[in-house]
Amino acid sequence: MIQAFPDSAPAAGSASLDPPTFDPLVFNPYDYSFHDDPYPTYRRLREEAPLYYNPDLDFWALSRHADVVAAFRDNIRLSSANGVSLDPAAYGPNAHKVMSFLAMDDPRHMRMRRLVSKGFTPRRVADLEDRILELTLRYLEPALSAGEFDWIAEVAGKLPMDVISELLGVPEADRAEIRRLADLVVHREEGVLDVPVAAMEASLHLVGYYADMLAERRRKEASDLTSALLAAEIDGDRLTDDEIIGFMFLMVVAGNETTTKLLGNALYWGAHNKDEVAQVLSTPDRAPDWVEETLRYDTSSQIVARTAVEDITLYDSTIRAGDKVLLLIG
Repeated sequence: MIQAFPDSAPAAGSASLDPPTFDPLVFNPYDYSFHDDPYPTYRRLREEAPLYYNPDLDFWALSRHADVVAAFRDNIRLSSANGVSLDPAAYGPNAHKVMSFLAMDDPRHMRMRRLVSKGFTPRRVADLEDRILELTLRYLEPALSAGEFDWIAEVAGKLPMDVISELLGVPEADRAEIRRLADLVVHREEGVLDVPVAAMEASLHLVGYYADMLAERRRKEASDLTSALLAAEIDGDRLTDDEIIGFMFLMVVAGNETTTKLLGNALYWGAHNKDEVAQVLSTPDRAPDWVEETLRYDTSSQIVARTAVEDITLYDSTIRAGDKVLLLIG
């Protein structure tokens, strides 16, 4: 069995720290105590129930490295077309409207990816480097001057959505409100088993805002990603307005919170592994290594969902066609 964490690592849930437990194995992704430290639960799942079934929430979960990798590669029997979230309101045939190509299978998925990549290029991101640094220092310098500050509230929770807005072309005057709505979209209270009303309302406001912005770009082209997506074309095929809005919304749900978590996790684990971070401080070119190791060690995206297209037998159990299957990346 390939472990997600080496036993010698100081991560929560390593073998040397976990006391023996005889409690019933229960895996509930909505449980806040699970979010506080998911790794002991993952370890038990790998060892005791590599194919786990939760009858109350009606999902299966795969936790072993080889099984998760195989599931990601099996786009024939495991579909993304209903989306990647367990939330009932975000799951189903309309998931692509807010999750774009994350909620598509090939060939639809490949078509969307190819068209988006015509506008969302590495060059476009690279060209933003100086501006991203400027935005970063706008939040970081006052925070550091204060001497003590909340890393998430003052920096990591603000910067990612502002960078996304810069990329899309959202005017600076609107960015604080767009960031507020984006945070509402992904916020969940403990015990809530679906997308809350506040998140749904914020989603509608964001979609409406992006629709208006798209209409404005049709009247007057700009140099931002929104205009580039409007202009993207392959052999006469273009993105529809709904497809562009879906991708813009995906940037909010898949780019905002995940990057905030990355920045938070990087600082948290850096504080617990100071010798490792010292190598980055002495050799700044190694900063990308710190980013990649943070994503590997304590990833922002812990879980994604799939839908079984046909019956799948694994570990003497059968996942039925139509069942939800969670892939535990964490």
